[in-house]
Amino acid sequence: MPVKNGDKIKVDYTGSLEDGTIFDSSEKAGHPIEVEIGAHKVIKGFEDALLNMKKGEEKEVTLPSDMAYGDPNPQLLKKVPKDQLPKEQELKPGMMLAVSLPNGMQLPAKIVEVGDTEVTLDLNHPLAGKTLKFKLKVVDIL
Repeated sequence: MPVKNGDKIKVDYTGSLEDGTIFDSSEKAGHPIEVEIGAHKVIKGFEDALLNMKKGEEKEVTLPSDMAYGDPNPQLLKKVPKDQLPKEQELKPGMMLAVSLPNGMQLPAKIVEVGDTEVTLDLNHPLAGKTLKFKLKVVDIL
């Protein structure tokens, strides 16, 4: 039976960038991930690629940024007073910080620029604007 909307499936995957750098894999987690097709809990292109696959089937897909994390949003570049950031270490462009939101969630933020009084943070997803490659294997259809 091919995978269809509403199915819960277990998937082994490896995600890499165009240069071959692996950014995530189910092997790293130690087990396949469970995905409910149509629930939109994973990126659209990943979910779409799983449709119509059969148990045991493997394939590789390349997702342009609009099917993955989208293009970087310039409105997510934020200037923050330097005194609101951690003082334990020297802040440098390229560093990643965890930024706390009012609801308690944390977002990764990349330091773009460090000025005398302000720091520019990029709050876009680290994979925004990137083409992603996935190796997929449907392990089970639940």
